[in-house]
Amino acid sequence: MSGDAEHDAVPPSAHMELGPDDVPVRERVELTPEHEVASAALARARAAARAKGLRPGSPGRRTTHGSGGTGSGAGPSARDPALIGDAAAALVQQWGWQHELSVGGVIGRWAEVVGPQVAEHCRPETFEDGVLVVRADSTAWAVQVRRLAPRLLARLVEEVGEGVVTEVRVLGPAGPGWGRGALRIPGRGPRDTYG
Repeated sequence: MSGDAEHDAVPPSAHMELGPDDVPVRERVELTPEHEVASAALARARAAARAKGLRPGSPGRRTTHGSGGTGSGAGPSARDPALIGDAAAALVQQWGWQHELSVGGVIGRWAEVVGPQVAEHCRPETFEDGVLVVRADSTAWAVQVRRLAPRLLARLVEEVGEGVVTEVRVLGPAGPGWGRGALRIPGRGPRDTYG
């Protein structure tokens, strides 16, 4: 092997292929030097990256929300921070909780809606499937509120809209359970205001 640097860079196959003039193929064909081939390939790769909207030579942004996505930019995005009120409103809309929340608002302002005297003696218990269940603190008040139920329903329609509350059910006071235990006497139990 010779110490000549030019012959070391030439592949062995080029030395063996000699033409009729005994001139190596490498010298007969004009080959592009290696450094120019590499520069041309790099230029083509950069042009292709720019065509895709990438910035060659700059560090890429890391994304954690899926493969192939891009991070937040200057424009609005679903990943941008939002106000709590806006996020809650979107959640209410998504799950269809508008009616329940409007009735909940009425229950929170119960004394304002029905008046202080009625609110002192009856309170809302549940709201499900359009039925508002109200419990009175005595049988007498339960009878009075049952008589006021149509007016109460009309007032609720004003507050929450048509078709949200379809019925107002009034219950008497909840008394203790007299029929429990091992030692008990059959009968009607105490007969005072337990409705």
